[in-house]
Amino acid sequence: MTTSSVRNSTLTITPVTDSFVAEARGLDLREAQEPAILREIANAMDRYAVLVFRGQQLSQAEQLAFARQMGPPDTKLNAIMKFIQNRMDSPEISDISNVDESGEVADKNHRQAMMNIGNRIWHTDSSFMETPWRYSMLYAVTAVSWGGQTQWADLRAAYDALDDRMRELIDDLVAEHYALQSRMILGYTDSSEAELKLFPPVRWPLVRTHAGSGRKLLFVSSSIREIIGMSLPAGRELAAELLEHATQREFVHSHQWAPGDFVMWDNRSVLHRGRRFDETERREMRRVATVDDVPALPIDEDSRTKIFGQPAI
Repeated sequence: MTTSSVRNSTLTITPVTDSFVAEARGLDLREAQEPAILREIANAMDRYAVLVFRGQQLSQAEQLAFARQMGPPDTKLNAIMKFIQNRMDSPEISDISNVDESGEVADKNHRQAMMNIGNRIWHTDSSFMETPWRYSMLYAVTAVSWGGQTQWADLRAAYDALDDRMRELIDDLVAEHYALQSRMILGYTDSSEAELKLFPPVRWPLVRTHAGSGRKLLFVSSSIREIIGMSLPAGRELAAELLEHATQREFVHSHQWAPGDFVMWDNRSVLHRGRRFDETERREMRRVATVDDVPALPIDEDSRTKIFGQPAI
C-alpha cells in the first residue's frame, strides 16, 4: 500500500497484485486535484494499469473535468457512437449503456444494444485509431443485479509469459487493426458507408514497449484483421492464438460494478471486455477517454482502401 498526501487530499493506493490493478481511496473526484496527486495517479497507472475509485458521485461535467486533468479528451470515437444515438451532454462523453434515446431500457434489437454486444469480445478501446487513447475512464451510474462485470487482461504479463520461440516469431511483426472487425465477426452488418469510412485501418507492432514503465507488452486485440507479411489465414490464426494466450485466467481481473464506481485503465497495457447480464435491467455507464501522444505506424494508401480484400468502401 502506498499513501500520498497533498493539502486536504490523501491518496491511498492498495494493489490487488504487485503489478496489476489497484484500488485508489481518499479522493473526491469532483474536486480539482493537486498536480502532485495527478502525478501519483499517473505513476500508479504506469505500474498497475487499472485503478478503481469507489463511492464517487459524478455528474457528466464533473467526470469530464477530472478526465481533462489527466490529458486531452478524445472526441473522434464518439462520432461513430453518435450514429446510433446521442444522449450525452458533451461530444467527449460516450454512452456505454443499454438505454435508448427516450431514457428507457433499450429493446434487444435496438442498435445501441446490438453494438454493445461487441464490447463482450476482448479489445482495446482505441487500437484501431491513428491517434489512440491512453486512459479510458468508465463511471457506473447504475449497475445490474447479475453479471455485467468488466474484465481486464494484463498484456505486459502476457508478453512476459511467452516462450523464446514465440517471442522470436512475433518480435518484428506488425498487425493491421480495423474498428468494426469485431462487430463484423459477430455478423453486425448495419454500419453505414460513413461509419465504415470514419476509421480506416491502422497498424501497430505486435510487441510494444510501454513508455511509462519500460515494460514490453503483447499488443493484440479482436480488432486485428491481418498480420503484415503473412497469409490472411495464417495471420488471423496467429492473432487468435496470441489473444487466447493473453486472456488466460492468471492474467485477468474481473470487476463487479456498483453505482458510483469509477475505473480508469491504460489502453496501452490491457485488454478488456464486458460480461453478459440481464438486458431487461438498466445498466447505465459513461466513458471519457484521453488521447495518447504515440501515433500508429504509417500505412500506405492502397492498404487503406481495402477491407477484407474488397475495393474501397
